[in-house]
Amino acid sequence: MKIWGRANSINVMKVLWCADECGLKYEREDVGGAFGGNDQKWYLDMNPNGVVPTIDVGGRIIWESNSAVRYLAAKHAAGTLWPTDPGLRSEADRWMDWQLSTIGEPMRLAFWGLIRTPPEKRDMAAIGKAAAEAGKLFGRLDGWLEGRRYVSGDQFTMGDIPVGCFIHRWYALEIERPDLKNVRAWYERLTTRPAYARHVMIKLT
Repeated sequence: MKIWGRANSINVMKVLWCADECGLKYEREDVGGAFGGNDQKWYLDMNPNGVVPTIDVGGRIIWESNSAVRYLAAKHAAGTLWPTDPGLRSEADRWMDWQLSTIGEPMRLAFWGLIRTPPEKRDMAAIGKAAAEAGKLFGRLDGWLEGRRYVSGDQFTMGDIPVGCFIHRWYALEIERPDLKNVRAWYERLTTRPAYARHVMIKLT
């Protein structure tokens, strides 16, 4: 398997974390951001959106990070990362979709504002508003996690991966946060996973 994408991309982190959880061997090539390449024909021929990551699994090209996570989990970890029970799988799927539809945008605004914008150009009002919105949204996850160890219940699944990448950023950013005891306990469980520490718990850049 080959993975194209820079290691500090949160979407690439999802796939690297999943691949390690599946015990897969892979080669990764830096693409995107400071490395460029994602606007070149060779890359656009694989991924017309020109974003990272893109993966090649035995000649099958897959892009969109959550789709890549689903594919790898279904192919290599059915019954564990990829729940075979449709009901449990729907719970994993919904939190993967929630990351895309709901929590992603306020987290993007807070992250880009604090980490990828020079201090003199930061809009602190906008950053504060985004952080507050993210806090309210993570409150929904906190309520869902009451009585659950992971988003699908007692077992770690693919559903924990996309939101799990964002929760590390949430705790790593210098922002005000509400005290969400269930989210904090879930995050602390994730930190014990070697693949999470290796690929997600890295310096924000």
